[in-house]
Order: sequence, then structure tokens, then C-alpha cells
Amino acid sequence: MKILVTGSAGFVGGYLVEELLNCGHEVVGIDNYSKYGKVEKSYDTNPSYSFVEGDVKNVDLLKELISDCDQMAAIAAIIGGISMFHELAYDLIAENERITAASFDAALWAFKNKKLKKINVLSSSMVFESTSTYPTPEGEQLKCPPPLSTYGFQKLACEYFAKGAHEQYGLPYTIIRPFNAVGIGEKRAKVEREILSGNVKLAMSHVVPDIVQKVLKGQDPLHILGGGNQIRHYTYAGDLTRGIRMCIESEKSINDDFNISTAQSTTVIELAEMIWNKINAGKPFRYVSDKPFQYDVQKRVPNVEKAKRILGFEATTTLSESLDEVIPWIAEQIKIGGI
Repeated sequence: MKILVTGSAGFVGGYLVEELLNCGHEVVGIDNYSKYGKVEKSYDTNPSYSFVEGDVKNVDLLKELISDCDQMAAIAAIIGGISMFHELAYDLIAENERITAASFDAALWAFKNKKLKKINVLSSSMVFESTSTYPTPEGEQLKCPPPLSTYGFQKLACEYFAKGAHEQYGLPYTIIRPFNAVGIGEKRAKVEREILSGNVKLAMSHVVPDIVQKVLKGQDPLHILGGGNQIRHYTYAGDLTRGIRMCIESEKSINDDFNISTAQSTTVIELAEMIWNKINAGKPFRYVSDKPFQYDVQKRVPNVEKAKRILGFEATTTLSESLDEVIPWIAEQIKIGGI
């Protein structure tokens, strides 16, 4: 199968391209390097991979790239941690709507005129930002109040793009909602505003790389955002992209939506202490709480039964195993100035 992956040089995009290539697919990637700048990937010279540096909002370019593809994985977006939800509140919704519209315009053209069979839309757990139902099942986004952040609202709009394109034009889709991806590749974003957290600048406002880099830099006591009782499901990016691949490949996923996540809940304090003990073995764990950002949702707990039942997907990598990969990578990035 030949698959167009937009945002292929990003964090999740990088893992997904590698997963698809390893499973025998041909991949076309497009990215404008707007988040991290130019990056080199291990698969850049893979004969089954072709890459174009370009803007996903360029519909004519997308049409050219998608013209002989079987499916599209629509991943490209301005994305970051919760600091960006306030700092770039307008850009997050305006720019991402332009990206989404261009992606669907190209997909609809290829579905009508070429051989495209389906668009796979990367949504977000933030569509459930205002829920009070836990664990949160697929379909809850239609019952709970709409997201308060422009980012969450725009991700919900992506799902409605899929719904509208299918209802009007018959375009098949799969909606994929990742939860708190953890892995290597998250560097300091070019668009992030530098914010001090204690005596250390935030690498990004994603919690795992920030806590790791602060502990590696010797911060003691460790500064965390909020009280530390926030609950997340930290999903290894390799597991996440295996789930995305299964959504792409399975006919059972057509015109459906899936939460792709680990089943394990972890508080920020539990995460912080786990990281601390891996880096500072034997040293007493100490922390202080800083004022949280506005959109720091206190609880994200997905229901993962649907993906298991229909796709056979289950996340198998523990948070501890993920950190064993992430910590050395961040240590190297600190050394070379990437974080």
C-alpha cells in the first residue's frame, strides 16, 4: 500500500513513517520543518520512502503527491503543549483549519479522480477536554460540552471534516485519537516561547521531556506545573503508531473512531518520581508546585476497549520502558543544544 503522511518530519510522523516502512508499505512524506527545523531520519534513504519539503496548505502540491496513493494519514498540524494553547490561541485554530481543509480538498480530489481509498485523521484526546465521564469512550465527544481551548475545538472540527466529507462525497475515513505520546524526537520547538520553570527553561510544555531535562540539569527541588495530581495515560509512540498503522490497514476501522492509548493511568507526581529515581537513584525526591497553565486538564482517562475489540490493538510498552529510551536521548540533546 502507498500512503501519504503529512507532517512526516514531526514527532508522531517520524515514528509512523518508520512503522509503515517496516511493515512493507511505500510512504510519501511532506513537511515544512516549521516545528523543529530540518531533521534527519534513519529512513531518509529507504527506497520505499520519498519526501518533499513543502507546505501542506498547498493543495496543488498535495494533489501531486497523493495522485498515486491508496491512503492518506493526515497528521500535519501546529501542535505543542498547553503553553501554546494560550500563546497561539488564534494560530492554532486558524492555521490548523487551513491545513485540515487543504488535506481534505486533496483527499476528496484523489478519491474522485484517482485511487485514494481512505483518509486517516489524527485527532486528539483534547476533544474530551470538558468531559466528566471516565474512562472516556468513543462517542463522548458528541455528548460532553465542547472543548474550551481553541486547539481542542479545532481537533473536534477535524472529526467533523471527516463526517462532512463522508456524508456529502462518500469519502471513507478513520478518526484516531492518541493520548499523551512519549518517545524520542521531541526537541525545543522553534515556535515555543521560553518560559522559566524554577531555574530551568521549559524544553516544551509536554510534561515528560520537561521533567526529564530539569532533573538532568540538576533541579532540586523539582518544579512541576500544578499540584501533580493530574492523571494522564503516557503511551509509547511506538505503540501509538502501531495502533495508527492498524487503523490504516484494517477494513474494520472504516468510518469509525478509536482511542489509541495505554490503559495505565499515571499522575504527574508518579511520573516525576519515576524519572527522578531513574536519574538520581538514592537521592530523596523533592518537588514544588508552580502555577499551572490555563488549559491543564486534570484528568484524561480513555476507554481503550473498542480498539482492542475491533482492531486487536493493545499498548504493551510500560512507561518505565519508554523512559529508558527517552532519558538517554534527552541527555544527548542537552549536550548538543537540541533542548
